[in-house]
Amino acid sequence: MLIAFFAAAYALAWTFFGLGALASGRAGLPSILFYLGAISPSLAAVAVVWHREGTSGVAALLGRLLRWRVHWAWYVFAVAYFPAIKLGAALVHRLAFDAWPRFGNEAWYVMLVGTFLAVPLGGQAGEEVGWRGFALPRLANRCGLPAASVLLGVIWAAWHLPLFFIPGVDKTGQSFPLYAAQVTAISIVLAWLYLNTNESLLLVTLMHSAINQTIGIVPSAESGATNPFTLHASRIAWITAALLWATAAYFLVRLRGRNLSVDDSVVASLR
Repeated sequence: MLIAFFAAAYALAWTFFGLGALASGRAGLPSILFYLGAISPSLAAVAVVWHREGTSGVAALLGRLLRWRVHWAWYVFAVAYFPAIKLGAALVHRLAFDAWPRFGNEAWYVMLVGTFLAVPLGGQAGEEVGWRGFALPRLANRCGLPAASVLLGVIWAAWHLPLFFIPGVDKTGQSFPLYAAQVTAISIVLAWLYLNTNESLLLVTLMHSAINQTIGIVPSAESGATNPFTLHASRIAWITAALLWATAAYFLVRLRGRNLSVDDSVVASLR
């Protein structure tokens, strides 16, 4: 099941991303194609679960998007974690180099509203149904939750690779190795959030949305970058990565000995 899922998620996304790049200049079409690419993990997960478990399995998977009854502190954590990392990186930059980095111009309330609006309207749920809802519990059943959160982070980061070569995308030419390091750290934190919110896809989708909406608080992209495989990146990008891993290391330790639920029928099929 896992191999089929990852193969389908990659094949669908990379096909749609490629078609989106080819459709550049055609009004509306690239956006639709990139959106279909973004939700490909959920399309792949639903297809695999439906094939193996039928509509009841699909309902159980998608039902985790509606698990909202968790302590309010987890909502605060989901929304505030990445902005705190970004502002912390700005403070470290100020202390280390005696200068503030460049801050973004978007108002905080616009980012906050965008965070909540993107949960039902953006592509984050389309990723999280596949990555955290389907893949993470099954990987954890095989290798343990700490290792699974790291491995999934690497797979998740690599899934974005075509976007580093498509002109006009915000990731074009940026350092993919540094991006992969950041995403892997975020994967660990998302696993911790998922574990502690009764496996709520709503909460991890909210955090994913918050990350996407607030990344511009302290911009870290290198202007004019052309080599995705370079390690050259802005100071703020490296500081952000360091802070992400400082927190992720703590959560990685806390994940030891913990696991996620997987249906008995699924466990049997993995053996």
